[in-house]
Amino acid sequence: MKFATPLREARLIKRYKRFLADIETPDGQVMTIHCPNTGSMRHCLEPGEPLWWSLSDNPKRKLPGTWEVACLRHGRPDSVAPDYALINTARPNALVAEALSENRIAPLSGYTSHRREARLGQRRLDFCLTAEGQQPCWVEVKNVTLLEQPDIGLGMFPDAVSQRATAHLHELMACVARGERAVLLFCVGHTGIRSVMPAADIDPVYARTLQEAYAAGVELFAYGVSLTREHMQLTIPLPVMLEKA
Repeated sequence: MKFATPLREARLIKRYKRFLADIETPDGQVMTIHCPNTGSMRHCLEPGEPLWWSLSDNPKRKLPGTWEVACLRHGRPDSVAPDYALINTARPNALVAEALSENRIAPLSGYTSHRREARLGQRRLDFCLTAEGQQPCWVEVKNVTLLEQPDIGLGMFPDAVSQRATAHLHELMACVARGERAVLLFCVGHTGIRSVMPAADIDPVYARTLQEAYAAGVELFAYGVSLTREHMQLTIPLPVMLEKA
């Protein structure tokens, strides 16, 4: 996914009211931009840390700026390259859609149709993949930005209690029960994360339900994301663990 213009740089002052963030640009301008992330953004909100943001040319937008990426040092000196965390939760589905269209997700290759925001009962799942002569494959995508152990690159999901994420697991289990394929795909939007597991200390219900879903036949995959100011892309598969080794 290539940006029309490179993302802009700034430093975070604070995030507040969930959807707002005050930033300071390199020339000293203080402005408010949109924060497209409803999660807790744990470990991604250190005041003074660098960030990247995009500028919309849509005249109808009240806040033309959007926070895209946090640049995180985790207490390391400025001479050490930061990790990058994908803040904009609208991006993971687009990254997965691009990778599906280019046949870059090996376990999900071979499907000829990739329908987004597909309705399933009373809910929608992120993708429904179909091909002639095959049962549909339902895919739910989750963005992972919570790095709890930087020394070993352990990422966790969710970063706050999420009844919605748990409900999605039940929907995926229902798909398997009908004889259809169901996949939970963690889009790991944090360059410091090398493996993913459920955040049982934050949301034990979700962690328990994820284990139940896996036992019921829901497939679990995780893929990393490369992030630059010019483009972002889904990259390599990462291991998913249900509990600590």
